[in-house]
Amino acid sequence: MFEQTFKNIDDILHKDAGCGSELDYVEQTSWILFLKYLDDLEKDRATAAELTGKSYSPIIAADYQWNVWAAPKDTEGKLDHHRAQTGDDLLDFVNGKLFPYLKRFKQSADSADTIEYKIGEIFSELKNRIQSGYNLREIINRIDELRFRTHAEKHEMSHLYEDKIKNMGNAGRNGGEYYTPRPLITTIVKVVAPTIGDKIYDGAVGSAGFLCEAFDYLKHSKALSSAETEILQKRTFYGKEKKSLAYIIGIMNMILHGVEAPNIIHTNTLAENLADIQEKDRYDIVLANPPFGGKERAEVQQNFPIKTGETASLFLQHFIKSMKAGGKAGIVIKNTFLSNTDNASVALRKSLLVSCNLHTVLDLPGGTFTGAGVKTVVLFFEKGKPTRNVWFYQLNLDRNLGKTNPLNEKDLADFVTLQKTFAESANSWTVNVADIDQSTFDLSVKNPNKKEEAALRSPHAILEEMKALDEESGEILSSILELL
Repeated sequence: MFEQTFKNIDDILHKDAGCGSELDYVEQTSWILFLKYLDDLEKDRATAAELTGKSYSPIIAADYQWNVWAAPKDTEGKLDHHRAQTGDDLLDFVNGKLFPYLKRFKQSADSADTIEYKIGEIFSELKNRIQSGYNLREIINRIDELRFRTHAEKHEMSHLYEDKIKNMGNAGRNGGEYYTPRPLITTIVKVVAPTIGDKIYDGAVGSAGFLCEAFDYLKHSKALSSAETEILQKRTFYGKEKKSLAYIIGIMNMILHGVEAPNIIHTNTLAENLADIQEKDRYDIVLANPPFGGKERAEVQQNFPIKTGETASLFLQHFIKSMKAGGKAGIVIKNTFLSNTDNASVALRKSLLVSCNLHTVLDLPGGTFTGAGVKTVVLFFEKGKPTRNVWFYQLNLDRNLGKTNPLNEKDLADFVTLQKTFAESANSWTVNVADIDQSTFDLSVKNPNKKEEAALRSPHAILEEMKALDEESGEILSSILELL
């Protein structure tokens, strides 16, 4: 039912003059979905209070509750068309009253770790783009059919929301940055293996896929006490996001996964001076896929000891500085980081190897990131001890990855098994850091156990690489134009 409802809503938004892309569809679906979710949450809280003989004070004032403005019901429990606003009346209420009311929660909330504060943040960051009040009425009616009361319903909804984010990423370059393949995230979380009590951080949070996956991992790691459940809810997951839409989607994604008041901040992570990060600001675990290919302005670069315009290299410095001693990380980065010869890359590799134990490098095939085309690696490291040996694993698959043939967890099962003991195989090997070039610290992936076959590439593979290079060139050109 949920899946068909989403399709119907997309069809309605496609007809609306205010929504022109998959990005708009996700954003506009999100705020309406959130208010419906909030209504069901209030019902659950009111029921729980009643069962314990306590009174319940609703978060949302009566005039702004879902069953008053969005879906008033008649005596038979059906939509009361006489009381349900539509057309211009509905738009006037939503834009002139509802959004201003919800924005004020940011000022009135007791603290930033409450759902009240998140309500205020969400509705301060977005606006209703749906221009037809009749389309809006139709969408509200569709979403009113959804239920978020049972665990199964919430689970199904969270998966469908993930699918919408994935489709948004597939829709074009602007959306691709929000989606990291879930099988890869699941694998990274397994290898890093967080435990309850760890503070987990993603400073390029996007759609919060890493935090959602870590939440699911910890939630099912053991039978949780009420104290541990509260720790997971309030003192475990932290994120920062620069872009408004990604910020909204990240919060929504975590809420749908079961974290009621996500600790996600809307800010430019790289605008923070590394010298200002203190012990109280540090985290036990960093999980991230920072954006690459972007270029940061000179004033942002001044916040970092190693100056570079490459966004991913600045993020890596930020992550290392943000980790506690003994902290663990799993970070996706472009594979050229391992071998670039510019001064900043060499200095950053040296810094990583000296300050952290880079114990594992997972080399991923092209096509892992649908639509991105670039080759990436995952760096697994622990802060506080220098690197002695690096274990490499090269993921070699017997198929080309793409939209119709994506990466799956089975593809990564061998890596997870061998990584536990850093075992050598046809696809894995160990490099002693003392043996690498001490002037360049080149960590290029060169599998000594695999004979290179001089096979001609298929026309399809060549075309895929050409497309990827074109897209990468487009991203770089866009970044340059943004700076002009």
